Amino acid sequence: MPAIQYSQELMDLRQYESMPEEQRMEVFDGIAYNLASPSQLHQSILTELLVSLRNYIRKNNGGCSVFPAPFDVKLNDSPLTIVQPDLMIVCDRDKLDGKRCNGAPDFIIEIVSPGNPSDDYIRKLYYYKNYGVREYWIVDPQRKTVTVNYFENDLLNVPYTFDSVIKVNIYKDLYIDFSEIVKTLYI
Repeated sequence: MPAIQYSQELMDLRQYESMPEEQRMEVFDGIAYNLASPSQLHQSILTELLVSLRNYIRKNNGGCSVFPAPFDVKLNDSPLTIVQPDLMIVCDRDKLDGKRCNGAPDFIIEIVSPGNPSDDYIRKLYYYKNYGVREYWIVDPQRKTVTVNYFENDLLNVPYTFDSVIKVNIYKDLYIDFSEIVKTLYI
């Protein structure tokens, strides 16, 4: 993920909001990084997970909302840190202002892109843990693994395979059967 800097100064929210809408980027500590377009496999996994989460929330009359990328999450104002998680659940509606989520979502899923796996495994793990995300999953289609980080209970880097049934820890009775998702992917 190459950095883009248009000047020596760090990017602020005003500069970020003035960027062309079609330019997808994230900003970490004031430095902007371009985002690559996702693959078909990435989008297929995202869609299956989105539907599973949305159906659970809807069935249980939950007060949380689920959002797929691109949807901004502002983790910090100064220096500016804005991310676009692949998938997120936000339970505190006061964090939503119609344009973005201001503060940490409760649950985030990132689907690893082959070009920069360290971004999800290292950089985003650091930011999500330190800015208050309750639970963070890393779905890796190349390795066919899901790594669960449930920060509230200090469970870090718990590995699962794509044939596992995995509990979404922020809910008492939500499980995602990855073997069912894999059947739809042809991988």
